Parts: sequence; C-alpha cells; structure tokens
Amino acid sequence: MELILKIIIVLFLFFILASLASALYYLVKDKGQGTRAVRSLTLRISLSLFLFGLLMLGTYLGLIPLAD
Repeated sequence: MELILKIIIVLFLFFILASLASALYYLVKDKGQGTRAVRSLTLRISLSLFLFGLLMLGTYLGLIPLAD
C-alpha cells in the first residue's frame, strides 16, 4: 500500500511540474497574450490543492504515518 501511495504522490508532482513548464512555454510563445498560460497555472494550483487534500486525508486515516 505504501508503494502505491508513493507512486501516486510522485505522479501528482510530475503533473504539477509539467503544468508549470507548459505555462512557462505558453507565456513565452504567446508573449503574454492569450489565456493558455493562465489555464495551465490554474490546473497546477488545482492539482496542488488536490494533492494536499489527499495527503491530509491519508494522514488522518492513518495511511500515511507521521514521523516520530
């Protein structure tokens, strides 16, 4: 179970970084015009909040042990 949780967390972090990179790409490509960069950053924030919620829920349910 721990391995599955670690894989999920790493995947979320990868998607967050990919969204951040795509926002940078769109910002440079569109020269500040357009909404693609804003959408990518909105997706990054949503993924980050969802991951934070999953981590909090996992800690509350005891799936993620607290450090001693």
